[in-house]
Amino acid sequence: MMNRLIFGLLSVLVFAHAAFAEDKMAQEEEEQHIEVSMRMIGHQVLLRLGDSASRVLPIGKNENSYTISFATEFGFNPDDLASVIDSVIAATGIAKSYIVEFKSCDSNLVVHSYEVGISEHENVLACRERDQPKACYNLVVTILKPAVKTSDTELIANTDYGQTDRYIVLALMLICVLLPMVVVQFLMKKKPVAKPEVDLNIIPIGEYKFNKRKMELWFKDERIELTSKECDLLQLLCDSTNNTVERETILKMVWGDEGDYVGRTLDVFISKLRKKLEGDSNIKITNVRGIGYRLVVDTQ
Repeated sequence: MMNRLIFGLLSVLVFAHAAFAEDKMAQEEEEQHIEVSMRMIGHQVLLRLGDSASRVLPIGKNENSYTISFATEFGFNPDDLASVIDSVIAATGIAKSYIVEFKSCDSNLVVHSYEVGISEHENVLACRERDQPKACYNLVVTILKPAVKTSDTELIANTDYGQTDRYIVLALMLICVLLPMVVVQFLMKKKPVAKPEVDLNIIPIGEYKFNKRKMELWFKDERIELTSKECDLLQLLCDSTNNTVERETILKMVWGDEGDYVGRTLDVFISKLRKKLEGDSNIKITNVRGIGYRLVVDTQ
């Protein structure tokens, strides 16, 4: 009797493990497809803006919202970019209903947004004819309703309900066997400490933590304030860690067409950043003579 009970329990556990593993694999594959699609959206947006050199930064995710960040500032026409974003989403089939938001990197406020799939014949596009000025923007796509795939529909239509009933019985068996064990374990186990949420705006640099949005560096328990230009300069160097960034590129990306810098302004800002990063001996900003600067981070 005991052997039969153990065998039945093992059978249920094997089935449950196989079912959960298959479902998890399908979810991971779908998540990878969505992330690739988001990077494609970012790439196509830059191409529409005439920028084929700037990078799309790592995709951030919070539940059904995906944040696409860019390594450069830009201005945009809402109608123009909406057509690009919608065409990529339609081609990749990742969503039937979704919200698109452009947020300011500094304030995290929404400067432009629209929603697709509210009804069969109606979409909402706010501020569609107002060009947005050049600035740092994050593009946030929130999937409200995933697209229904034909294969899924066919699977539902062809379901073997006898097999489904057996799966339900096995699931109930698993619950009956494991529920008492789970309850006992729950009562005996201490309440877990909640893990702090990961801030996607924080970039580790050696022992430092860099938060561009809040314009600050953290070294251990010390907070170091940064100016706007120091943030832009450090972000640019971080994007090309251990690689040389040309002086002309730095001046163009950080100072743009302001024309308020002189020959040694960049050198002064580099000196200020070196001073603020001197707490970690594994971090150096080196001068590549005649070319530019390089942020070197020794990970050893």
